[in-house]
Amino acid sequence: MTNVANGTTYKTCGCRDAATGKQLGKKCPKLRRSGGGGERWSSTHGTWAYQLELPPHADGRRRSPLRRQGFATLEDAEAELDHARGLLALDADPHTRRKICKLMLSVLKDTRALPSIEEVRRKVRTHQDLDRVVTVAEWMAEFLKRKKKIDPTTRRSYETHIRLYVVPYLGDIRLDRLRVSDVSGMFDAIEEFNDVITSAYASGNPQERAKVKYRRPVGPATMHRIRATLRHALNVAIKQDRLIDFNPAAVVELPAASQPKGLVWTEERVARWRADHAANRAAEDERRAGRSVDVIQVYLGTARPSPVMVWTPEQTSAFLAYARRHRLYALYRLIALRGLRRGEAVGLRWPEVSFTSGTIAVNWQITQLGWTPVQGKPKTDASDRVIALDAETLEILKEHRRRQAKERLKAGEDWTDSGFVFTDEYGRPLHPQHVTDQFYWMCYEADLPPLRLHDLRHGAASLMLAAGVELKIVQETLGHVSSTFTRDTYTTVFPEVAKAAAESTAALINVPPSAKGSGTARRRRLASVPSGAGERSS
Repeated sequence: MTNVANGTTYKTCGCRDAATGKQLGKKCPKLRRSGGGGERWSSTHGTWAYQLELPPHADGRRRSPLRRQGFATLEDAEAELDHARGLLALDADPHTRRKICKLMLSVLKDTRALPSIEEVRRKVRTHQDLDRVVTVAEWMAEFLKRKKKIDPTTRRSYETHIRLYVVPYLGDIRLDRLRVSDVSGMFDAIEEFNDVITSAYASGNPQERAKVKYRRPVGPATMHRIRATLRHALNVAIKQDRLIDFNPAAVVELPAASQPKGLVWTEERVARWRADHAANRAAEDERRAGRSVDVIQVYLGTARPSPVMVWTPEQTSAFLAYARRHRLYALYRLIALRGLRRGEAVGLRWPEVSFTSGTIAVNWQITQLGWTPVQGKPKTDASDRVIALDAETLEILKEHRRRQAKERLKAGEDWTDSGFVFTDEYGRPLHPQHVTDQFYWMCYEADLPPLRLHDLRHGAASLMLAAGVELKIVQETLGHVSSTFTRDTYTTVFPEVAKAAAESTAALINVPPSAKGSGTARRRRLASVPSGAGERSS
């Protein structure tokens, strides 16, 4: 038997006394080698065990000692004994030691192993409930409950990331055991599922497509937003509840989520797109075999040179000329020329329109939460702004107001006095998606290459810069916090503007026509001068 401070190791077996039937335990004579002395142990009989005194109960009653046996070697028994002693030594406070003791006995009962010293040390240091075990899924649900003062669209984004990605891939993992490799593995799995989605849609098989209905491949920018949601939730777990002391989502590396470069619909790009669109339309006609074809789906589904495309000034003019006949023409003009966001245009109210000063105040918006329209103030102070309008746009708004007055008379008692500038025929606020759908139809019917409604905002920034408007004014018109963001994200130089800039730069170098071709003659003259002929004498 070997004594260890605050604990004892010994050897024992299951042999019983022949006369009494009682278990001999550590008194069995076979545990020692015959003739080998009292301290020499048999290598073939019995197993090693240890015994450790435990802290008493809160009322002072003595607690049964911890006894563990079945170890093959003395070293194994001593190692676990040291482990148990190390757990009890984590804190000298009697109350905390009793909690550690309770945790040790509970984990031993469930797993037949002692809890990690590092894990318990972290919980003791951060004053956590030692009995509490929280999974990632449980914590994410708690995180959402606590986020009571966030924008509805931000909440919807959090909920989507957690429901579609975090919980399915990480939900069953204990929060305090979440590792960097787990988070990295989630993004690997998302990329693998991207391939499944792409293959399903490319297959043309209705059954395969049904398996991924409403799912789209997750791009780099969305992956960064998913990680941001998880990182924020884990930071809350660290700062508020001290459930963990390390955030694995903060160190996971992802591909750069750079903004796609905006490209202009040049003649060459339009020609290539039209050829691809014609081929796709023919293929869809053949696939539908005489049934009606969703022309807008084919129109929007044909690949573009970049996700962000910008019309030339001529193309924008053609769109506005076609849109002139539409009752929402003024709305699309505000987006195309003044760079309003869709929600800001839909949320514009008549009290914010000043025909005297020639301005509109952007301080309200209608966005979408899923399919449900949501009204509210812009998310940032920079988005709450006053925008100057040109004289023609003001006249168009006056014409729109007169048309709305006629619609009000026609609707009679069915009219809803919502106060919004842009409404349906009964005065009700517009659904943002309705504005987008109408935009796509007009683009298609005007025979223009497609772009997103939001790309009209990109085009507005480019038009303003092409017109020589200072970057600071463009920033304030668009409602950006910084001009750097405006320059890097929303500006696209039209080819003709770049050409004009090149010509203007070259014009600064005024080389006389007579000097053209004189370079060769001058080099010949210099070649005929003897070396050093032009040097001064020292």
